[in-house]
Amino acid sequence: MSDDEITDVPALRDLAARVTALEEQLGRRDDRTPPPRADDADAFWALRRVEAERTEHPPLAEGVVMIVGSLTLPTGAPVAWQEGAPTQELLEADWSEHAAAFQALAHPVRLELLRRILTGTTTTAGLAGIDSLGTTGQLHHHLRQLIAAGWVRQSARGTYEVPAARVVPLLSSLLGTGR
Repeated sequence: MSDDEITDVPALRDLAARVTALEEQLGRRDDRTPPPRADDADAFWALRRVEAERTEHPPLAEGVVMIVGSLTLPTGAPVAWQEGAPTQELLEADWSEHAAAFQALAHPVRLELLRRILTGTTTTAGLAGIDSLGTTGQLHHHLRQLIAAGWVRQSARGTYEVPAARVVPLLSSLLGTGR
């Protein structure tokens, strides 16, 4: 199909416009990871594998969404995580069940606490020493919110950590909001 034929079909014209807009967004990205080059055969290896799984496994035929990551935190702790769900399952779920987890992330102080804990400031004393985080009472309020939502757990008295099962979803959420 030629470019002229594409513009004659409204759905294809709309798709072409959306692809162009996405390409422009990728060109404007300002992050540490450059967008994959079109000639980089390995740039979309994970996507190609997910697409192959969709054709090989009928429950995934309508689509699948995955969160996957392998990293070493600045503290030296290795984290690897993978989670996925069929698209239909996600679309049919009661999203309100996730409101508390999102709400816990919806405050700049809590986001900063998560960042600091992931980068090695894990004690109440260390976190209380960060001027931008407010009073000790405010610190404990925000920590309680993060603990209640499962983003943080107390590993010992006065010591906090982000559970391994939350590290990659948290970083994936940050990555997704930047797009």
